[in-house]
Amino acid sequence: MAEPAVIARSPITPAEPPSVVDGWEVSGRRSGAGLTLVDCMPLAKILVRAAPDGAVGRWLGTPFGRAGTNPDGVLVTGSGPDEWTLFGPHGSGRALVGAVEDLSGERELVSALDVTHGRTLMRLTGAAARPLLSKLCAVDLGNAVSPNSAVFRSSVAKVITDVVRDDRSGVPSYLVHCERSYGSYLFGALLDAGAEFGIEVDGYTSTEMRGV
Repeated sequence: MAEPAVIARSPITPAEPPSVVDGWEVSGRRSGAGLTLVDCMPLAKILVRAAPDGAVGRWLGTPFGRAGTNPDGVLVTGSGPDEWTLFGPHGSGRALVGAVEDLSGERELVSALDVTHGRTLMRLTGAAARPLLSKLCAVDLGNAVSPNSAVFRSSVAKVITDVVRDDRSGVPSYLVHCERSYGSYLFGALLDAGAEFGIEVDGYTSTEMRGV
């Protein structure tokens, strides 16, 4: 008798109907609302620490406080002065860690850690995304201070959270990620704060990295 497939699960309970995508249990819901929230837990998340002027820092090429997409479609975010978080397609974590380690060799002190299962990631998209986040976060989210590709770490609903502005086809969109243990709470807090804007849960798909 064949062993059952191992299904990975997010700390966020999938909205009905449930589905399995890329080996993860996710929501199969498809929403056409103007403001949506997607649990993006299956995407690879790699935390890199390195000197900004070293080989790895130069290869990543994204300064502190900014985000950019590399030629392989990986979103590289400068989450700290010597810290980056990489977001890639499901299953790319090992290759990304290997690429960083191969580049660093023994020439510099570098760490690359796959935190895919350790951090919750969600995407908030819609014209009302900015006013919603403003209800929960004290950072100035105006275009002059937090334009597209801005990256910052702040308290969101009293949770220390990394936020990446990553607009989709000109529509405001934010990637929000925090420690796994706070994921369910933060997802719920965003839904509660977005109720007045008509927010709906949208399901994760394997094409989520397109446009990142």
